[in-house]
Amino acid sequence: MSDAAATRLLAAFDQQVGWCTQGASPFSARVLALSRGWLAGEPDALATLAGIDTDPLAAAVSLRWLGGLHHLALLGREPWASLWPPAAALADAPLREAIAHAWHTERAHLLAALSRPPQTNEVLRSAALLPGLLHVAAVLRRPLHLAEIGASAGLNLWCDHYRHAPSNGGWAWGDKAAALALRAEWRGEAPPVDAPLHIVRRAGCDATPVDLAQPGEDGRLASFIWADQAERLARLRAAVAVVRPQLATGGAVQARRAGDFVREQLATRRPGEAFVLMHSVVWQYIAADEQAAITAQMQAAGAAATAHTPLAWLRFEPPRPDLRVTLRCTTWPGGDDRLLAEAHPHGAWVQWLPSPAGPAGVAASAG
Repeated sequence: MSDAAATRLLAAFDQQVGWCTQGASPFSARVLALSRGWLAGEPDALATLAGIDTDPLAAAVSLRWLGGLHHLALLGREPWASLWPPAAALADAPLREAIAHAWHTERAHLLAALSRPPQTNEVLRSAALLPGLLHVAAVLRRPLHLAEIGASAGLNLWCDHYRHAPSNGGWAWGDKAAALALRAEWRGEAPPVDAPLHIVRRAGCDATPVDLAQPGEDGRLASFIWADQAERLARLRAAVAVVRPQLATGGAVQARRAGDFVREQLATRRPGEAFVLMHSVVWQYIAADEQAAITAQMQAAGAAATAHTPLAWLRFEPPRPDLRVTLRCTTWPGGDDRLLAEAHPHGAWVQWLPSPAGPAGVAASAG
């Protein structure tokens, strides 16, 4: 392990502590800060975590670590279950001891958690994705063939099955009797709620999908939710209850490379349908060559698009890991690229910005 690798890892932990603090998760910030201090004096663990990725911030190594510890608590294992919310420790000493204890007694569990990128499958991101799909429907006026990369468990792939009713009013969309209502804070004018949104086909892929049909996978998904954010955990569990029956009838997320999946889905396009590629906070985890391949595939398909075979690329991503998340959409024919919104990374608020975002094009704005 080089000194530079160790420095990058510890700096990534420091950055994530700040983000957790800003994101109203003081317990997560505390665990990460204590973990950072412990790692600095534990060469074996420091080398292991530093070796996961050359860019530990983009790879969210600190969140993988945090999720592994939270999962121990969710599984009811001690001492973590007695220290994590809702029964959080009042002092730092027991938490610091639990962190060290996990590395020495639950190392296989932690290494498994560290091997996979975080998959919160944050359902409140649908509060931005659904309006984005309404924009697509308003522009292209066709039934949608929806394909999502980095779909995790597929919860946002079914965003039209939730009620969307912003906490501060102004507009609403979806079935009033839906089992889950998403109530993000909405800023700006309403999205095109009268657009003819009709999703006729949908598919999702992920490098390591969460299969909700398998026992315990919903718990692994929940482990990446920050432990002191009970509302997020409740929302996740409600979404799982909505989506699990859909997945049981053939809608499970495929274990596929994103580039292969996009190529295969584009090959199944049908005249009269609008193909929509969608993703949220996953682009940074896709290798640069695969990003380039996906971009080329979409641009080539867009160049050949017609009014009967239109195309859209909807992406809820930070331009860089340290920048605010934006919702952008490119539609073809024409290649019109628009910045639709800025948003909280977990979807807690959405600032709708319906004006065009400058010249059309996707390569520079896809990640």
